[in-house]
Amino acid sequence: MPAEKLAHEDFQPGRRFPLGPKPVTAAEIIEFAAEFDPQPMHLDETAGRASILGGLAASGWHTSAMFMRMMADSYVLNSLCEGAPGVDFMEWRKPVLSGDTLSGHSTVLEARALRSRPGLGIVKFRHEVENQRGELVCLSENSVIFGMRGNPEGSA
Repeated sequence: MPAEKLAHEDFQPGRRFPLGPKPVTAAEIIEFAAEFDPQPMHLDETAGRASILGGLAASGWHTSAMFMRMMADSYVLNSLCEGAPGVDFMEWRKPVLSGDTLSGHSTVLEARALRSRPGLGIVKFRHEVENQRGELVCLSENSVIFGMRGNPEGSA
């Protein structure tokens, strides 16, 4: 029998969820960039080394997408997640280079029931993603809406 999905009640302030590890390859950097951010430093190793980024670098948008995947794998896909109203901020602190391995954590900052939507609650997270050297590459905060346990509409 599968474990019960995480509900709003499981996201108490201070709780941390691990992210990653996620190895980053040159092929995926180039594939993402070719489709969504075709700047030279994201498409070519030589151009990347000649740029201020210092090597073939993932687009910031690619970094955000990899972070989203790590978050989904860590807790979102095993929860009663109903989506997010937005992102408070997303900072790309250091370049993510080919060969890096990303990891980190999401920390619950606050959680409360939604008065306007009985059976749902909103959880605010702070996310920190680092490379294999422990350097912060991405910092973000956002809120996510989760179903509450026992809510017939949130029993997906």
